[in-house]
Amino acid sequence: MSRRLAGLLAIAFLAACGGSAGPQQTALTVFAAASLKPAFDKIGHELQAANEVVTTFNYAGTQTLTSQLTQGAPADVFASADWAHMSTVQNAGLLSGQVKIFAHNKLEIAVAKGNPKGIHSLADLARPGLVVVLADPSVPAGKYAAQALKNAGVTVHPASLEQQVTGVLSKVSLGEADAGIVYVSDIVTSGRVDGVAIPDAQNVVADYPISILKSTTNAAGAGAFVNLVLSPNGQGILKTAGFEGV
Repeated sequence: MSRRLAGLLAIAFLAACGGSAGPQQTALTVFAAASLKPAFDKIGHELQAANEVVTTFNYAGTQTLTSQLTQGAPADVFASADWAHMSTVQNAGLLSGQVKIFAHNKLEIAVAKGNPKGIHSLADLARPGLVVVLADPSVPAGKYAAQALKNAGVTVHPASLEQQVTGVLSKVSLGEADAGIVYVSDIVTSGRVDGVAIPDAQNVVADYPISILKSTTNAAGAGAFVNLVLSPNGQGILKTAGFEGV
């Protein structure tokens, strides 16, 4: 056997055994609402730097994550965009820790850069010929949007109903829709659309709860992640991403 081949086999063996010169890293799986991606990606990097915990995120509409969890998908932490879906997971007996609110969010109208359609209010979304997309009512963002439109006394006939709020954002940014209702945090972190504020009297405040799951295989890492989210550092990251802290 050549020295080169022997060296390659030795490297492969060390990799398979998890051998490394640095500290041993542990893995963590977090199921999180799609709107949390920009903030949670940064929090994940912070956790890896401080605790050597490598986090894998499953981002999707909260209703999709809830369905996956109740059907047996393994994960360590669940972060929801509303109380209702967290309650579903809790009632299924899948939580091991306390449920804690870690952030709040509000709605905003997403429009193309420069607002070429001159959209200034929820009432404008009912204008004939305007292409509006919303999140599906099964998605927290869609449920909140329906509440805001009801508060404003506005009826909208959406061109499509997306399965996660990032789908709404994507269609507006790509020019496939003139407007959509998303979270303030989506506008702040996107950089691809402009936002039109919704008055507090019509708006809805979304509560974001988080909890550790019974299926966790890394309770220490899960606890460290939740603690970081709730810490001044984590709260700062969330606020920078457009969320309101707790």
